[in-house]
Amino acid sequence: MASTMWITVIIAAIVVLFIIYIYNSLIRLRMRVNNAWSQIDVQLKRRYDLIPNLVSAVKGYMKHEKGVLEEVTKARTSLITGSMATKAKASNQITEALKSIFAVAENYPQLKANENFLQLQEELSGTESKISYARQFYNDSVMAFNEAIQVFPKNIFARLFGFEQKDFFKAEETEKKNVKVEF
Repeated sequence: MASTMWITVIIAAIVVLFIIYIYNSLIRLRMRVNNAWSQIDVQLKRRYDLIPNLVSAVKGYMKHEKGVLEEVTKARTSLITGSMATKAKASNQITEALKSIFAVAENYPQLKANENFLQLQEELSGTESKISYARQFYNDSVMAFNEAIQVFPKNIFARLFGFEQKDFFKAEETEKKNVKVEF
């Protein structure tokens, strides 16, 4: 009788430890996703802070391209508020607008030679690379988390504890189109 009780206690302890292990692993994966999003947010904030300097540097040269500058400013405002989806959309809009600014800058030799503009261009380029890496890390983290909450037996506990799938950071449709290069 005593041995049956001990076996029951041991089995119950193993089950409890197993549940704790699964719960903690899901928490770790969710924290990794949150950390990855924070890394994207840090880089978006860095880019957000660089944009006014870029706009100031090009404003004097690009009087005829006010639409491009307004687009950057509007997207910049959207970047600071809203959900992840809103920020992702604003980030993609800024990326497109920055490409336009740098393309238009090709028409202004004095601007291309401006040291401040060149430094800002390099800093933004580096920040864009960091954003790209942060997005990749985020999507990898989301994939691991989503996979974990869908596979057996974690899916049972994920549902029980209220874990829900996370959204991937997706590219806009315009970013998926082929780039037309003109010589």
